[in-house]
Amino acid sequence: MDPQVLRKDFPIFEAHPELVFLDSAASSQKPRAVLEALTRFYATRYANVHRGGYALSEAATEAYEDARKTLARFLGARDPREVVFVRNATEGVNLLAHALGGRVDPGDTILVTEMEHHANLVPWQQLAAHTGAQLKAVPVTEEGRLDLEAFDRLLAEGPKIVAFSHMSNVLGTVNPVAELAKKARAAGAVVVVDGAQAAPHLPLNVAELGADFYVTSGHKMLGPTGASALWGRLELWQELPPFLTGGGMIEEVTLEESRFAEPPARFEAGTPPFAEAVALAEAARYLENAGREAVFAHDQALVRRALAKLKEVPGLKLLGPEGPDRGGVVSFYFPGLHAHDLATFLAERGIAVRSGHHCAQPLHRKLGAPATTRASFYLYNTEDDVDRLAEALIEARRFFDAWIA
Repeated sequence: MDPQVLRKDFPIFEAHPELVFLDSAASSQKPRAVLEALTRFYATRYANVHRGGYALSEAATEAYEDARKTLARFLGARDPREVVFVRNATEGVNLLAHALGGRVDPGDTILVTEMEHHANLVPWQQLAAHTGAQLKAVPVTEEGRLDLEAFDRLLAEGPKIVAFSHMSNVLGTVNPVAELAKKARAAGAVVVVDGAQAAPHLPLNVAELGADFYVTSGHKMLGPTGASALWGRLELWQELPPFLTGGGMIEEVTLEESRFAEPPARFEAGTPPFAEAVALAEAARYLENAGREAVFAHDQALVRRALAKLKEVPGLKLLGPEGPDRGGVVSFYFPGLHAHDLATFLAERGIAVRSGHHCAQPLHRKLGAPATTRASFYLYNTEDDVDRLAEALIEARRFFDAWIA
């Protein structure tokens, strides 16, 4: 996989040839194939799905369901019916928190971790508040990994739901999902994995990971905004109530009651993001052609280079573990200097990074850093991007010397 070749597929780099884009963990850039798939669908195949008996609607419906099959293959699902299209990962977790709410009673435990993105924390907080359950969190070690001994102790309490991220959006930590899921299911829990950061980068086979649900974020994996794939075991989908109700998700409606459709339609109320789903399928094919093993190896090579070079920047603090369980994310800070000031300094030099708490305030509090600056790598980034970041940080160290503690 040659990032210099792949960059030619991304119009953004033609429009901004000097751009060093290191914010893919927030939202990735889009290859031409995805942009063209979206435009082509709107221009030549657009009609609402699952509703019309005319040729255009039937073609749109076929394209939408073909997209579901593509995402099922991409995720390693056993059956396309296990894939539900949602707008984003946040909606996916909220759907699950609502649908699983009937399984949670007062005094039950919902288990999360200290490294969770707010999208995989706040919905469970709300569920706990509404049901009288307890929300508990697995601690994060100083190295930036989950405390697995604490995880085992907390599992002994018999949590009803265990939710954790596949890869941290702050630390880059890749959690041992198969091991965690096996233990959690053995303890009787429903297992929800936030794969927003992992699905764009790692080879996936959800059927073998052992989780019950796996959430993705389409716009982070080269796809458009507004469409993401939420995978769940079919037998669980068949047991769960819908999140949203209305058109498209019913079997029969009378004035007195409604009977809901079988999954996945039960969880896709209203007009779904069908054009965006078609473009998301194109993104999945692009990643399959690039080779996700190669993508992740490239990410890891860049993060190793970044860690080595950033350690040479005087006073810069780096977060996250070192080793094979680290994805392409590096968060850092200068004590005494606000992350936004550093990000602005980098932006003035054509380097796009993220700054703030990255929707992970509990984790930042645990690490003693109110905010950090984050660089995240993807298949279109190069070694030169890493080098420019390191050079700019050395320059920033000199420029902000009086502010840095």
